Amino acid sequence: MPIKILCIGDVVGRPGRCVLADHLKNLITQWSLDLVVCNAENAAGGSGLTPQIFSKLLNYGVDAVTMGDHVYRKREIVATLESSDRIVRPCNMPPPAAGKRWTVVPTKDGRYQVAVICALGQLYMGNITADNPWQTIDRVWAEIPQEVKVRVLDFHAEASSEKVAMGWHLNGRASAVFGTHTHVPTADARILDKGTAIISDVGMTGPYDGVLGRLKERVLKYLTTSMPQQFQIAVGDPRLCGVLVEVEPATGKALTIERVEVAGRIHDGGAYDADDGKPPRE
Repeated sequence: MPIKILCIGDVVGRPGRCVLADHLKNLITQWSLDLVVCNAENAAGGSGLTPQIFSKLLNYGVDAVTMGDHVYRKREIVATLESSDRIVRPCNMPPPAAGKRWTVVPTKDGRYQVAVICALGQLYMGNITADNPWQTIDRVWAEIPQEVKVRVLDFHAEASSEKVAMGWHLNGRASAVFGTHTHVPTADARILDKGTAIISDVGMTGPYDGVLGRLKERVLKYLTTSMPQQFQIAVGDPRLCGVLVEVEPATGKALTIERVEVAGRIHDGGAYDADDGKPPRE
């Protein structure tokens, strides 16, 4: 029987967390999911992650959390990054950076082990002090025990070309390479000729009645006037977005990949999370 892995895109603020709280456990049962991997670098107020929210994500049914360029935006997460085997920071950050570069987690029934890795892209990512992702990932792949055949990479990058290229770079070596960071789902999910499932971006899990999860009125004000605005998390049209990948556990080869989009509901009270006032570029 294949392993069913759900890869969830950037969880944005309270609306994104609420979609997971409302739907994820039901989806695990309905789809007989074996593993849930979730990018959560925007889960706390739209930027960063706290230990409390990390624990909530695990309680909702997430098995492994990946991060991105906002990994240290909430400094209190550092201790969790160092201690937990259920969360990884980008593997190509400088070696002294806090957190694990990769982890191996069991499937929900404990029968299989799955390696979970995330990495940062280089193109158009600003002044991120990340190392070369290609060479770093090759080193990480050599570190993971050979008996762990199922390997999933969250490639947190801006350029679609770089994300597609990473899929080809790991073709036959990764079970799935799913892109995050742009918050816009793409229509290029496919399985490469050597058995690696790829997609440029799975989209965000959060409010789509906005601009990349931010309140559209504030973003438009900034873009049309160039005057600083404090961006806040939008509320309307919350959705859970990701991909469902089936993998042959003996070989680590992907068998199917399918985009997932689940509509959520708007929760009353405390709708807006405070953000840091930066433009909506995730």
